[in-house]
Amino acid sequence: MSPPAPSGPLHGTLVVSMEQAVSAPYATRQLADLGARVVKVERPDGGDFARHFDTYANGTGAHFAWANRNKQSLTLDVKAPAGRAVLDALLARADVFVHNLVPGAAPRLRLDGASLRDAYPGMVVCEISGYGTGGPFGDRKAYDLLVQAEGGLAAITGSRDRPIKPGIAVADIAAGMFGFSTMLAALLHRQRTGEGATLEVSMFDALADWMGYPLVVRKHGATPDLTSGMSHPAIAPYDAYPTADGRLLAVSVQNDREWVRLATAVLGRPELGTDPRYATNEARVAHRGDIDAALGAVLARLDSATAVDLLHRAGLGAALVNDLDEVADHPQLAARDRWLTVPAPKGPVTAPLAPPVTSAWHTPAGAVPALGEDTDAILRELGYDDAAIADLRAAEIV
Repeated sequence: MSPPAPSGPLHGTLVVSMEQAVSAPYATRQLADLGARVVKVERPDGGDFARHFDTYANGTGAHFAWANRNKQSLTLDVKAPAGRAVLDALLARADVFVHNLVPGAAPRLRLDGASLRDAYPGMVVCEISGYGTGGPFGDRKAYDLLVQAEGGLAAITGSRDRPIKPGIAVADIAAGMFGFSTMLAALLHRQRTGEGATLEVSMFDALADWMGYPLVVRKHGATPDLTSGMSHPAIAPYDAYPTADGRLLAVSVQNDREWVRLATAVLGRPELGTDPRYATNEARVAHRGDIDAALGAVLARLDSATAVDLLHRAGLGAALVNDLDEVADHPQLAARDRWLTVPAPKGPVTAPLAPPVTSAWHTPAGAVPALGEDTDAILRELGYDDAAIADLRAAEIV
């Protein structure tokens, strides 16, 4: 079998982005990982502010290192006429334009979907925002924390009295995923019809969709239980239980067949498998306390390795609750080569590889760019000579 093509399925696709933080950069990084050329247009006076959140990734901001490999950086003052001329020359060649500018900025700059599609009917324009266009929240600035709060995620992760924000930027990542997937769909639509598309992706819409279970329950008149810890409001047993060596073991029983196996092979009480108090999932949820006590008592007598082996031999799901060190050194990630190391401004950085594993292509190991690293090369590509580039620099346009 021949080796996978290094270019990727989006080779030849030019993506121009005006992006910052996580949502849009995460979407375009996935396009870049598939072989698209992504030109990241940044302000000359500092660029994407995520560059400067910290220096944890070998001197580079960790968020920035994760979300910006395989890209080029062009510094440009797009408000200056000469800077806008550069941007227009670049957009004339682009297949996709992506932005997550603050509300109102894109129309003022004539970089909204309607303006760009009028000039470039075949372009795919992806606009990522906090709350979308229109509605009472349409003009609000939004960050991940604010959308998690407004969207109820913090309340169901914690409680009304003590809301808890998950430890990653869930709203940003959700919007980035929808931006990525819908841009792929729009490119396929363009291939078939010749027509571009304007895509409006809001963080609030994305999070609302990911909140599907509790919102559907509430929309239909019931109130989902707010469970504590790692338990689930609609499934039991489903929680993390202490083992004899002090580890926490997550156990999930998803159906009645698995319950019978748990009762027989783990609890040693096969009669519980058909006991009407526990035989169905709804019954088990109603008697969650009894089940947790019985399972907890068994696991508390076993060390974690023995407990995992017992559950797996019974055909049941179980996983240790790992800390970050254990995940960073996880044997499954190492065995399947799921880390990618790429150059970065202050030294190489390593980040996880996103799915899929495929025989058709491989993820390029392109650099995380320094601010403006590719400016001169891109300007020359657009026809600017050394004197013209020097003039742009003297005017602080690039």
